[in-house]
Amino acid sequence: MSEAGIPAPEGASTLIQTDYEVGQDNIVKQIGPFGLDVHNPVFMISGLTIVAFVVLTLVLQDQAGAIFNSLREWLTSTFDWFFLLAGNVFVLLCLFLVVSPYGKVRIGGKEAVPDYSYSGWFAMLFAAGMGIGLMFYGVSEPISHFSSSVAENAGAPDSWAPLGGAPGDAVAARHLGMAATIFHWSLHPWAIYAIVALSLAIFAYNKGLPLTMRSIFYPVFGERTWGWPGHIIDILAVFATLFGLATSLGFGAEQANAGLNHVFGLPVTDASKILLIIAITGVALTSVVAGLDAGVKRLSEINMILAALLLLFVLIVGPTWAIISGFFTNLYQYMRYLPELSNPFGRTDDSFRDGWTAFYWAWWISWSPFVGMFIARISRGRTVREFIVCVLIIPSLVSVFWMTAFGGTAISQIVNDGYQAVVEAPLELKLFSMLEALPLQAITSFIGICLVIVFFVTSSDSASLVIDTITAGGKVDAPLAQRVFWASFEGIVAIALLLGGGLGALQAMAVSTGFPFTIVLLLACYAIVKGLASEPR
Repeated sequence: MSEAGIPAPEGASTLIQTDYEVGQDNIVKQIGPFGLDVHNPVFMISGLTIVAFVVLTLVLQDQAGAIFNSLREWLTSTFDWFFLLAGNVFVLLCLFLVVSPYGKVRIGGKEAVPDYSYSGWFAMLFAAGMGIGLMFYGVSEPISHFSSSVAENAGAPDSWAPLGGAPGDAVAARHLGMAATIFHWSLHPWAIYAIVALSLAIFAYNKGLPLTMRSIFYPVFGERTWGWPGHIIDILAVFATLFGLATSLGFGAEQANAGLNHVFGLPVTDASKILLIIAITGVALTSVVAGLDAGVKRLSEINMILAALLLLFVLIVGPTWAIISGFFTNLYQYMRYLPELSNPFGRTDDSFRDGWTAFYWAWWISWSPFVGMFIARISRGRTVREFIVCVLIIPSLVSVFWMTAFGGTAISQIVNDGYQAVVEAPLELKLFSMLEALPLQAITSFIGICLVIVFFVTSSDSASLVIDTITAGGKVDAPLAQRVFWASFEGIVAIALLLGGGLGALQAMAVSTGFPFTIVLLLACYAIVKGLASEPR
């Protein structure tokens, strides 16, 4: 076992063995004030920058909102083609790894065995990957695309309709809306996660390097990986993780507050949202202290049970046959429209591509250090082929079924029953509005609120463990005080962004940190192929 807490298995590749020892001297076991096991300068620069950001955002709340919104609009409109092109690269690389001889490589070496069962592994994959997002957008995004596609002004310059929409044609609008939704929640985001996770897992568990983002780039930078190029990569990873998570926490607070108002009459105010973030961050702190197995794994399994119960309820009392048949229809429509939706220079409406797709890709990329490192930590013992299929295909199919059940039910309520409340409801309330038209709405809405909160907690504590690992130079058992520090600051950043511009500010920071990290991930594509090429198969 290395000082970094990462095993260097017998028979693992010695591609970087000599320089690994150099890296250990530079990156690991730097004890800071108060007994913190920090990796300077990564911890100090990222920590102080984030503290300064929070202070400035809170002091300049009026100006911050305008700045954040302008920043998001400029990045998504200028670099939308870049985000889409990068997303396609990640998907194509994953598909190549599945069919190539590299698929036989086992994470952790030839004799490694999985640390978790399939059920525990899938639960943690799903909960960490996009739990809050599925709750927030499961109804709202299909409804948004359907409504904009069927509207008579679909395709107008200020329209958000994908591919010009289908004015006046409800069936075509449903197909196009579901295809666009699935596009944002299936192969592309999970390919981003898979590339980061696989890269980290191979370089940590097969090459014996610390479990931190810089380790991926040894084939690119050589010994400089342990110097400033590596410092910059790790700092960017911390920023991307923190601000990407803050976006999700903001969505979660908005939806939980709306749900509590809908069910119990809790006022929808900034004070309510702040109190929710504080309370849920406190629960996340408890889980962080408990650790990966006792805290995160247990909460993830609770998440899966609650999500499965809510999904089963909607399937039974909703339009059952339409959901089941719609799953296959929506998959077909997704494959049909995929070439156009993913074309960086195609005819997709600019407003749709900038307002939805570019933001999503930046958001997923900003989440990728956190989700990727978390997946890497729980995936030792899987072959590359097994890993890619399970991380890419199975969560994508679950996302398709979830969107079909919740979004499809809401569209059926509009088309078949003339139920307009779900259309008129704000984004954060659309889920509860859809449930209101079904039996037992008080119970199901309460379960929905619980799901949002528990997804909130699992995302927060997972990210805290990951940021702590990065800033400690790859150690997975850094002191408790560090984990508490990062878990607390995730909540503080979310509060600062909500006060300094609301959801627009949250989205702007996800995009602004996702953009430079896209370049980092494209370099990682080369590094993982180079690393796998040196592995025995």
